[in-house]
Amino acid sequence: MARYIGPRIRIIRRLGLLPGLTRKTTKNRTKTPGQHGKLLVTKTKRSSLSDDYRERLFEKQKLRFNYGITEKQLVSYFKEAKRQKGSTGTILLELIESRLDCVIYRLGFAPTIPAARQIVNHGHIFINDRLVNIPSFICQPNDIITLQEKPQTKTLVSGNFETQQQKRKLIQRRMKRVNLTKSRFSSLLPKHLEVDSEKLIGKVISPVKRKDVLIRINELKVVEYYSR
Repeated sequence: MARYIGPRIRIIRRLGLLPGLTRKTTKNRTKTPGQHGKLLVTKTKRSSLSDDYRERLFEKQKLRFNYGITEKQLVSYFKEAKRQKGSTGTILLELIESRLDCVIYRLGFAPTIPAARQIVNHGHIFINDRLVNIPSFICQPNDIITLQEKPQTKTLVSGNFETQQQKRKLIQRRMKRVNLTKSRFSSLLPKHLEVDSEKLIGKVISPVKRKDVLIRINELKVVEYYSR
């Protein structure tokens, strides 16, 4: 199945908020996509078996659309996660969050994962002083992420990064006012990454932790979907 390039509001109306897919939001989250969308209901006349399958399918689709990966890629990540020791669902999220396009997005160098993928495809990113133009490249701890020494690259990334920095400062001020210590805001820098705001250099410190994953998803349903 090819990567989705259609309307993104249609997807978030069906699956819910997907921070990696788009910055757009919809006011009406109670109806299915379309001009004459029907009200979303939790209980239907379907059998319990079809309801369970629907939940597993929706969780799997959330993962696909949020990170912009194909069905074939998701299956390969699941098989790799299954081979490793530990919780398959957690390892699956860790593998996908380690993709270069996702790391670029979480650093604040791009507003969305599709935008980050485009930056990588156009050859703007270096990993440990080596050009990498493959969005699915899996970043490892201690990897250094730098930008190509071109004015166009600096202008593009610095503009995105400044916008994210302003959001981070605003959110942090609001968090202090309400004495909030934990947050799932997509604009905040996760703990497994660090960034030099002056030189625009990012670094992967450690594997991502489950609590730092932005998308609200039940990964066990995804594991059940592929284990059926």
